[in-house]
Amino acid sequence: MVASGESDATLALRARDGNRKAFDQLIIRHKVPLYRLVRRYVGNPDDAYDVLQESLIAAWLALRRYDPAREFSIWLRAIALNKCRDFARRQAVRGRFLRLLAFQRVDEQVVSELSSKETIDDVRLQRLDEMIATLPVFYKEPLLLTMVTGLSQQEAAAQLRTTPKAIEMRLRRAKKKLAEALSDLTWEG
Repeated sequence: MVASGESDATLALRARDGNRKAFDQLIIRHKVPLYRLVRRYVGNPDDAYDVLQESLIAAWLALRRYDPAREFSIWLRAIALNKCRDFARRQAVRGRFLRLLAFQRVDEQVVSELSSKETIDDVRLQRLDEMIATLPVFYKEPLLLTMVTGLSQQEAAAQLRTTPKAIEMRLRRAKKKLAEALSDLTWEG
């Protein structure tokens, strides 16, 4: 039986020894923030769910390599970020033409769906998610780790193996790129 008060490291060690319930408890603890990170990274809820599942499977298969001295959430986020990067590489293979075609469809959908305030907000949020998903990884990862996951700039720097100053610079540029990309949207209802 798994006690819910056990630390992540203890649960991970039990899971590493084959205790599926311990792993399930870890997933219950971490899947919501992990999904938010992946969702913002890939930009599509269905794709995010698939990438999340790939991440959890990879975590289960990699448990033997987990170091209990390392924080489990950081280890799990690193796996998820790698799966997001893999997803992004697969998507890039589809080519620029398909992305442009998809954006054209989204723009047509935006025009046709602007009938209610709730729909307008949904469209804006969808557009923001799409713009975040198209940011270069260099800017996207610090943005997601700080704004979605809630890490400090110092924690994000440790996760991405860089300096807090570099994270600060990347965040500033990511926000500027988003502001430029979204400048054509009217944010008032």
